[in-house]
Amino acid sequence: MPAIKFLNVPVLLRQHGLRPNKAMGQNFLVDEGHLSRIVEAAGAGNAEEVLEVGAGLGSLTRYVAAIAKRVVAVELDGKLLPILRETIAGQPNVQVVHGDIMQLRLADFFQSPGYLVVANIPYYLTSNLIRHLLAQDPRPARLALTIQREVAERACAMPPEMSLLALSVQLYGSPRIAHHIPAGAFYPSPKVDSALLLVDLYPEPRLPTAKIGAFFKLAKAAFSQKRKTLANSLAALPGWTKEQAAARLEASGVDPRRRPQTLTLEEWGRLL
Repeated sequence: MPAIKFLNVPVLLRQHGLRPNKAMGQNFLVDEGHLSRIVEAAGAGNAEEVLEVGAGLGSLTRYVAAIAKRVVAVELDGKLLPILRETIAGQPNVQVVHGDIMQLRLADFFQSPGYLVVANIPYYLTSNLIRHLLAQDPRPARLALTIQREVAERACAMPPEMSLLALSVQLYGSPRIAHHIPAGAFYPSPKVDSALLLVDLYPEPRLPTAKIGAFFKLAKAAFSQKRKTLANSLAALPGWTKEQAAARLEASGVDPRRRPQTLTLEEWGRLL
């Protein structure tokens, strides 16, 4: 990777009369070593196109742009855009987009599947953003997300510690934690450590697309009362009784006394 000019985030913010916006969950990754490791682990050098979510001041954008052919850098906070454009000046392969990633149609920026997503995202947005990106068409080949360490671990969980997030991610791809990032690598430092979560997406989801809506309806009903047995939690579905839920579970080869976090994705597929 070519040499990257150091970016002094606190000084840049002061020069522009700005402070990190707590309401928007702004914690800027400033450790140059971790920035370099993220780009390397994400495989940005092998990517034709990269979507960066939450470009901020351009800390990570500099590293991605140095080795990727095209970068679409999305940032919601308009106050940061002048600094971002200053940071990536001289990088004609970067397209800055001012907007909310949850409202953007990625087909407007990517015509074919296989692009890479890299993001340092606010913790409060993690689950919704992951589901939004995984359901896009055209679909990315990989997600590389800097998120709260606990959330990354939850996305990689297996039975008997499954979660609705783990199901949501593993329906579309194979997740793993590339490395951990301490709170001190950010400015300002959050109260928790982070991790780089990589999700390699499958060519197709592990369930038929037409059934995904019903799958999430079923799973959400179960996990809304995850301390209860499946027979009890699924009885909350419209038109279901506890006896009907138990009979359907047994017909699917699932013990009605089990809890949702113990089921594999294959078992959810049978129940569906």
